[in-house]
Amino acid sequence: MAESQKKTSLKDQAYKIIKDRIVNCQYAPGVILNEAELADGLELSRTPLREAINKLESERFVSTIPKRGILVAPVTLNDVLQVFQTRVVTEPITLKMAAPYLEKTEVQRFYDKFQNTKEVLNSFRLDTAMHLFIIENCGNQYLIDMMHRVFEENTRIILSSKQNQLHIHDARQEHCEILRLILQDSLEEACNALRQHVESCRNAALDFFCNIQNKGAFNEKQELSYKNEIKLYEKSIH
Repeated sequence: MAESQKKTSLKDQAYKIIKDRIVNCQYAPGVILNEAELADGLELSRTPLREAINKLESERFVSTIPKRGILVAPVTLNDVLQVFQTRVVTEPITLKMAAPYLEKTEVQRFYDKFQNTKEVLNSFRLDTAMHLFIIENCGNQYLIDMMHRVFEENTRIILSSKQNQLHIHDARQEHCEILRLILQDSLEEACNALRQHVESCRNAALDFFCNIQNKGAFNEKQELSYKNEIKLYEKSIH
């Protein structure tokens, strides 16, 4: 029994470390990891490591390529579209559900932090904390679990595209407006402001992909696919 618990603990430890490094882009999207090097670096045997990799693969963080290694899932345009489609639809709903349970002192604390934050760089972590604070008070564990996964991918999108370093979208005032409306119990206006904020973030992400396209990163076939996906996405949210 003790040996089994130790094995499970090692698997969970490996899973948590590797997942954290993937989400925070220490293991960049599209990179291939070597299993032996991972095992040595984590000071683990192959068995708990493989169990951790299997779990990560079931969650689509990685895929195993025979004779090559472990591929960290790339961040694709489709990922960006689906993440923001989910956020635009879901976050105003979770705010309505959470509103009666939000501690005003905590809302005020977030407001003060955004007001006093001078740097855009890495402020997305405060952004994520605020959004998850609202979501975690919605009272629906299925929504909470789903949105945690969405924000893991959202973090990969921001970090892998270096949007947090390029000042693509400074959303501090948008957050302050959402929080101000929550403090005033103006729920409908807060939900509208939240939706507009997520749409602004979506547009910034899509602009980033447009810039990549304009720099010649896409070939003709990829460019056509890109434009078609944008059209389908725009139809889906209207």
